[in-house]
Order: sequence, then structure tokens, then C-alpha cells
Amino acid sequence: MQRKKLVNHLNEYLKPFQIKDYCPNGLQVEGKPEIRKVITGVTASQALIDAAIEKQADAILVHHGYFWKGEDQTVTGMKKRRLQALLAHDINLLAYHLPLDVHPEVGNNAQLGKLLGLTLERPLEPWNSNSVAVKGKLSEPMSAADFAVLIEQKLGRKPLVNQAGDHLIKTIAWCTGGGQSFIDLAASQGVDAYLTGEASEQTIHSSNEQQIHFFAAGHHATERYGAKALGEYLATQFDLDVEFVDIDNPV
Repeated sequence: MQRKKLVNHLNEYLKPFQIKDYCPNGLQVEGKPEIRKVITGVTASQALIDAAIEKQADAILVHHGYFWKGEDQTVTGMKKRRLQALLAHDINLLAYHLPLDVHPEVGNNAQLGKLLGLTLERPLEPWNSNSVAVKGKLSEPMSAADFAVLIEQKLGRKPLVNQAGDHLIKTIAWCTGGGQSFIDLAASQGVDAYLTGEASEQTIHSSNEQQIHFFAAGHHATERYGAKALGEYLATQFDLDVEFVDIDNPV
């Protein structure tokens, strides 16, 4: 299909114009005009680019792309090598950051909730319909220890767990990736647990002092599923060969 048609469809589907972000969303690096093979992944790392080259992809579609607000604008070193590889092989790079976090169907939060059997009920920020943090409930009450086991089984990695009391988890808030700063908002709304990808030093104090169980299951691990689901969606809509490539990351 034509690159322009794909980009227009993604922009209409993910609606990046509705969300203030830290990077450009959509087409970041222009490649060939006709797209047949698409590689999806979490981050446009050199390893993902190399995989796309090996698989003769026409486009890469990721959650974490390039040109972040505040980064060095010079094209040197790692950035030069990545861009050079994309341009030399005429590969398009498309990236959707926050729009892929919040999408109600293929978004990272929606997909992580689906994987763990969570019911997503509403935004954690009630004033923000595009809140990157959400809240809901478990299908049945569960201890913090049992929920940690479920996370490990589903995500394939052991989460960092801070059990803050003996209460069962009935309600939960979550934000994929680096959403640890939302723990205080989650606690203020009385949920039993908070799940995200990363932790900061102060997160554990917030968890303990506000009696809210905390789980950090990995930035990468919690954000695998949005890009994968988006690619699967595209494959059902268009005549595209779409493949998800997971470049593992312990963070």
C-alpha cells in the first residue's frame, strides 16, 4: 500500500493530534513510497533496524521512536548510525508514543489489562480523557503474592513487588512504561494496588505510607503489547505482511 495511505490511516486511528507529547508522532523518517512488509517493535533500536533490514522490511512501526524533546539535535554517533541505516535501506520509520499508550483497543494500557484479566473502567485522571494512567478491577480478589505470580506468568519476568499490608487486591490502577509518578494519585483514589513498568526510590515510601501494593513489571515488558496489537490490526485492514520483533530489554 502507499505510505501516505498508511500514515493517514494510523493518524486517523490513533489521533495523535489530540495529545500533547514529547516527540513527533507519525512518520519520523521517510523511506520508500510503497509498503508491503512492516516490522513492529517497542523501540527503534539498532537491533530492531538490523532485523528489519534482514527481513527486507519497507517500514518499522514502534512505540519509542526518535527526536525527543530536549535531546541533542546533532546527528552524530548512535543517532547517525541508526538514521544512516534507515536511509540507506529506504525504510520508513513510524512512531506513536502517548497515542499508543492510551488507545482504547490496541493501546498499551488496554492490552496489558487484557493480558492480566483486568477490567479497565476509567481514566485515573478524571479530568483527562486521554489519561496515560487508568484504573479498574481484577476479575476476582487476589493477594499481592498471587498477583505477582500472575504478572510473572503472563509477562515472562519477575516483577519488583512492594507489598504494603495484607489486604487483597480488588481494585487497581496501572500505567505501562515509566508511570511510577502516578502512585500518589492512585492512592488518593483508594485503589488497592498500582502497577507500572518502573520504580523510583520514593515510590516504595509512597506505597508503604499509603498502604497501596506496588508492582513494577518492566518498562519494556509492559509495553510489548501495544505495538504488537497495532500491527495485528493493520494486517486485518490491509494487504500487509506484518511481523512483531521483540528485542528483549530487562528494564
